[in-house]
Amino acid sequence: MSKESLGRLEKVDLRTYWQREDTDFTPWLGEDENIALLGDTIEMDLEVQEQEASVGPFRADILCRNTADNSFVLIENQLERTDHTHLGQLLTYAAGLDAVTLVWVVERFTEEHRAALDWLNRITDEGFHFFGIEVELWRIGESVAAPKFSLIAKPNDWSKTVREAATAPAQITELGRVKMEFWAVFGAFLAKKYSSFRSPKAKDYSWQSWGLGRTHFQLCAAVNARDKRNDVYLNLSGPDAEAHYQLLMAEREEIEKSLGFPLEWEKGAKERKLIIRRPGDTTDRSNWPEQHQWLHDTMLAFQRVFKPLIRDLDATEWADSEDEQ
Repeated sequence: MSKESLGRLEKVDLRTYWQREDTDFTPWLGEDENIALLGDTIEMDLEVQEQEASVGPFRADILCRNTADNSFVLIENQLERTDHTHLGQLLTYAAGLDAVTLVWVVERFTEEHRAALDWLNRITDEGFHFFGIEVELWRIGESVAAPKFSLIAKPNDWSKTVREAATAPAQITELGRVKMEFWAVFGAFLAKKYSSFRSPKAKDYSWQSWGLGRTHFQLCAAVNARDKRNDVYLNLSGPDAEAHYQLLMAEREEIEKSLGFPLEWEKGAKERKLIIRRPGDTTDRSNWPEQHQWLHDTMLAFQRVFKPLIRDLDATEWADSEDEQ
C-alpha cells in the first residue's frame, strides 16, 4: 500500500509578516482569535481591555482581563530576543498593579531571562504570575504561515500552595484539607479527559471559577460540605449585572430547554447567579468520581449554552426597555 509523501515544516522569519512590534504585531495579537490562541497556551480565557495601556512611566503593549476571576493580565511583546529593558518594565508593571499576571512574548528567550522569570515565580506570592512565551511562524511548502506559541517559563502554583500551606498549617482545617484534595483530584480528572477547562488550584476553597470569554461572567463549580451539595452556576457581576440578568431571564424558557434542566435564578446584593444544585458529600471520597463527572458534564452544558449568549449581551437593551415602560 503506497503512502502519500509528507510535507516539511519550514520556519519563517517573524519580520516577514510583522515589520514592527507596535503597529503590526501588537494589533495582530489583540484580535480575538489570536489572543485566544495565546490564552490557550497559558490556560486562561483572555479578554482584551486596552492596547498601549499606561502603567507608571511605561505603556504595556496589551492589557487583558482573565475572565475567570477578572484579574489583570499584561502582555509585553518583543520581535527579538529578551533584554534587560523589557524585564525592568515587567517588574514596573508588577509594582504598579500589585496583583497581576505578566506575559512576556518574544522571538527568543536567553537562558538568563528564563531563569529570572523562574526565580520571580518562586519568590512571589500567588498574586503574581510570570509567563515567558516564544512566538514562531511555520509553514509547509507554499502554504500560509501559521503562528506557534511555546511556553518557556510559567508559574509553579503547586509549589507555592505547598509552601504557603506549610508555613501556616494551623490555618487549614481538616475540612479545608479535604477540599484541597477534592479540587486536586478534580484537576487530575479534567487532565485525563483532555477537558477544555483548566485544572483548578488545589486550595481549601468551596468554589472554583472559569472564564466564558467576557469579563464579569464566570462559570463556577462549588461544594457545600455542610449541606452535602454540589453546585454549578453562572455568576454575573459588575455594574451591568442586573441588566444582563434581566436579559437572560427574558430567555429563561429557551435557556433551560437547551440545558436540559431547570435553574434557580438568584439575586444577591451585588451579584446574580443562575444555579443548578444536586446532593454530593465532599467528605465521601468514594463518591468523588461521580461528583467530578457531574460537575464536568454540567459545566460543559453551561459553556455550550451560555458562551454564545453572553458574547452578544448588550446592557443598554434592557435600559432602553425600561425607558419605554
